[in-house]
Amino acid sequence: MATIPSLPSRDDVLRMARNTTDITGQLLDTAGNITRIAINTFDPRDGSGSEALRVLRETTAELAEASESPQAQEAFYRIVDTLMRLGTSGAPLAVHPVSEPAQALLAALGDSLLPVLDAVEPAVEEFAAALGDLVEAASPLLPAAAGLAAGALLALTPVIRAAADVLEESNPELRRIADALTTALAPLLPLQVALAERAAAAGANVVRTTLAPLADLTEAAAATTKAARPVLIAGEELLVSGLEHLQPLLLTSASRAGRFARAAAVRVSAAVSPAAERGVVVAVTPV
Repeated sequence: MATIPSLPSRDDVLRMARNTTDITGQLLDTAGNITRIAINTFDPRDGSGSEALRVLRETTAELAEASESPQAQEAFYRIVDTLMRLGTSGAPLAVHPVSEPAQALLAALGDSLLPVLDAVEPAVEEFAAALGDLVEAASPLLPAAAGLAAGALLALTPVIRAAADVLEESNPELRRIADALTTALAPLLPLQVALAERAAAAGANVVRTTLAPLADLTEAAAATTKAARPVLIAGEELLVSGLEHLQPLLLTSASRAGRFARAAAVRVSAAVSPAAERGVVVAVTPV
């Protein structure tokens, strides 16, 4: 027969009541703090809450005023018109018969490229990290490169504008050239297609014929490389050791060249700059 659990003692009851009271007090204190924070935040009197509401009202008013301007409305209309034109011109392409082979080609490319991407992913990540380090190391040169690029663009802008003006003025002649080329090349297209089919068939036969010898040659080259691997490693070791021995000599030569260049620059600047005026020495004798 199961025993009846004993009733809690008076001390246990007092302890549970005290814990319950403490937890209730902490909850009430937390609720009071939250209420105080909310009141302070949205207090209409002077303070951070009124400042935040004032900034929010001013920002909303400025946005509303900017959106009501004719320039903003014109920009919105142009964006909507562009999106509608893109949708209108792109919708027939999705259901066009040409889109089916394009979709099949994209699917085949995706299925065949996934293993390639998985294989080259570590190399790409390593290359990206090395490229990031290179860009960070070459960051002092970036402003100069940007200045050179800006100068080149400014120099090319007149040429491009002149070319655009010439082409715009020669629009009838360009149309005549295009019509003449179309008339001359249109009869040749069927012949080109037939020649392309014959070239494709001949190329396929050549590939089928040369694949087996090429495989044999590749296997022989791989075996030769494997056999000559110690020689290649020894040659690399010799090259690296030679560079290590040449490094101090190159550093010394570079240092000497730098000192010579600095000395020559000082002499040239001293020879080119005008001679400094001699000071006037005033002697003061006691009376």
